[in-house]
Parts: sequence; structure tokens; C-alpha cells
Amino acid sequence: MSYPKIKSARAIDNHTLLVEFDNQERKWYDITPLLNREMFAPLHNPAFFKNVQVEKSGHAVYWNDDIDLSEYELWSKGETFASNKQQNPYLLSA
Repeated sequence: MSYPKIKSARAIDNHTLLVEFDNQERKWYDITPLLNREMFAPLHNPAFFKNVQVEKSGHAVYWNDDIDLSEYELWSKGETFASNKQQNPYLLSA
């Protein structure tokens, strides 16, 4: 199965990403469940977490050579980004 590619990603707080896919859908992804894994420990640092980047092909986001998340993970486990404040506590002005 093919998944949409990542178009953009940004940290919207110290543990949540807002990810836009090439099908125009946006999802937010909370990394908190990953933080107890050694590989993701550096993401406890808010400044480091906010330096998230999208891999050129759109198949992942990454922070360094050791820490990344695939489009599959972000698409399948991300929550659909609602466009109103009552449904979405992370609403940002577009």
C-alpha cells in the first residue's frame, strides 16, 4: 500500500508534530509514547525536537542521522488535524 508523502512538518509544542501530506491532509503526531525508547531520548530536549526536517523524498521526518519517523508511522498513527479550536487544541493560524 502506498502512503501520502510528507510535504511539511513542524513542532507545535514540545512533543507534537503537525505534518502536512502531499494529498493536502494534515495530521498531528504526539511523540510522547516514543520518548521512553533510548533512540528517541534526545527528543526530550525541546530545542532539538523543534529542529525537525522533512527528508527530500517525503518518506520521513528526521532530526539527525539516528532519529527519524516514516511517512507510514506519521500517516497511520497521526490524528487528523481538525480545523476548529473546539476539536483541536493545537490549532494554529495558517
